[in-house]
Amino acid sequence: MSNPSTQSRKRVLSGMRPTGKLHLGNYMGALANWVRLQNEYECYFFIADLHALTTDYADTSQIPDNTREVALDWLAAGLDPEQCTIFIQSQVNDHSLLHLLFSMITPLGWLERVPTYKEQQENLTGKDLSTYGFLGYPLLQSADILLYQPDFVPVGQDQVAHVELTREVARRFNQFYKRPDGSEILPEPQVLLTPAPKLPGTDGRKMSKSYGNTILLSDPEPEIRKKLKPMVTDPARIRRTDPGDPDKCPVFDLHKVFSSAETQAKVREGCTTAGIGCIECKGWLADAVVAELAPMQERRIKFAQGNLVDDILKAGGKRATTRARQTMTEVRAAVHLPPEVSE
Repeated sequence: MSNPSTQSRKRVLSGMRPTGKLHLGNYMGALANWVRLQNEYECYFFIADLHALTTDYADTSQIPDNTREVALDWLAAGLDPEQCTIFIQSQVNDHSLLHLLFSMITPLGWLERVPTYKEQQENLTGKDLSTYGFLGYPLLQSADILLYQPDFVPVGQDQVAHVELTREVARRFNQFYKRPDGSEILPEPQVLLTPAPKLPGTDGRKMSKSYGNTILLSDPEPEIRKKLKPMVTDPARIRRTDPGDPDKCPVFDLHKVFSSAETQAKVREGCTTAGIGCIECKGWLADAVVAELAPMQERRIKFAQGNLVDDILKAGGKRATTRARQTMTEVRAAVHLPPEVSE
């Protein structure tokens, strides 16, 4: 049961596609922020399995397992089902209905101008993305958001355009449809920018599954040390005796996120004077990452027992459905659709 005190709080909504086990980039880019937000806001967090179909429609066999892995990582990271609502998108049918209604009123040009539309078509060349579902996925995002009438949507800078589209869709809907008293049904949500520290992968590029350069939240200690050992460093430091520049080193970027100020100072001193080698520096980083992930991995083991995750998702789905229906009761009436048939 959600904390009763959440009823007086501002509402936040966000989601994540089920891509399988999460990595440090997912954690620092969104999840760690969600854990903080659940103590301040009434939070709804959903696993966007319908969005997975936009690119993986040809093979959906991995979606159930990936959904479970994401849920486990969320719970391990500290999302508390007593403090927030965690659910699976497709189990709340109103996501699909509101998406359909939005598709009736949204100009095609609004979707074609979304920056990621052409970018992903160019980058994911191995998949046929010339589908209505792929073109319309930003509109499904709008339905995901507006269904819960949130005050804020926590996103990174690269997702601000999607929230702006959502605001435009809400505005257009409100032009056509209103409550009997003339008031607007769908509030325009505000962006809540997520602070995202620079988090390189083991090859120095942005940490991403598509690059194969990730450290998973569930990686055991030996695997973490194995992945960090060959990680790229300051390219100017060729020999052990060469001094380095930590500000040009991807390893130090991770130190700045996970290591203590004392360790960072020790690394900076040792690197700039060639007092330590890169292997020693990476060992200290591994110590910090292992310490950060250890309590998460303990919680993950606990939540993986029996049907605990399924029960949490089912309960969250019921709460989310109840809230979604509050919105859709008004939407149906405004669009002059019949009320939903009671079960």
